[in-house]
Amino acid sequence: MTDAEARLWAQLRAHRLMGLKFRRQLPIVGYIADFACAEHKLIVELDGSQHAMGDVPDADLARTRRLNEIGWTVVRFWNGDVMKDLNGVCDHILAVVRELGRDA
Repeated sequence: MTDAEARLWAQLRAHRLMGLKFRRQLPIVGYIADFACAEHKLIVELDGSQHAMGDVPDADLARTRRLNEIGWTVVRFWNGDVMKDLNGVCDHILAVVRELGRDA
């Protein structure tokens, strides 16, 4: 795990974020989700700077579209966001769950 992944996982594991159950490295249609809450069909991806270079942004977009097609919602954060504002990241995850009508 990267430092950002370890930091976020410390908040997500063991139902610590409002009782949501997340799993790490969950395989879904040929992709590996960084973090996934199956109950709410929510995937949280953390991206480092390599996700802004070359063909990676297009690949990420295609991945997100495919996951959306099968009913998953994908939320992406930069590693730096997790390191600088972990509470804000967690609040955003909860807000997405609420917006989708899947109460957290």
